Amino acid sequence: MEYKILKSKIHTLFVTEANIEYNGSITIDSALMEAAKIKKYEQVFVNNATNGARIMTYVLPGERNSGMVCMNGGAALHAKEGDIVHVLTFCSLKEEELESFIPCVVFTDENNHVQSIEDYI
Repeated sequence: MEYKILKSKIHTLFVTEANIEYNGSITIDSALMEAAKIKKYEQVFVNNATNGARIMTYVLPGERNSGMVCMNGGAALHAKEGDIVHVLTFCSLKEEELESFIPCVVFTDENNHVQSIEDYI
């Protein structure tokens, strides 16, 4: 049996742009993606702490150290500039892997720059 487990989380991001004209996804500063071990095109869950919306999409890398968090296409209908969102990824683990696995959580400052990276306990 395999279990879906939290792989990584970027906690408290401020949406910097919402672009309805784009085909879809969320664009995130590539430094944040790297810190959270999120890969280009990886499936992510975006939880909007401002309005309660929860969506699933994929991620594209934005300019490194720009603080960019852009909701694209249909995702732009669920968050607007200034909204606070959390981005989560999950992975599948076998039961024997559960005990030793530790998710990565990235905390950010008000400019969407890495403030700290912690193991989720």
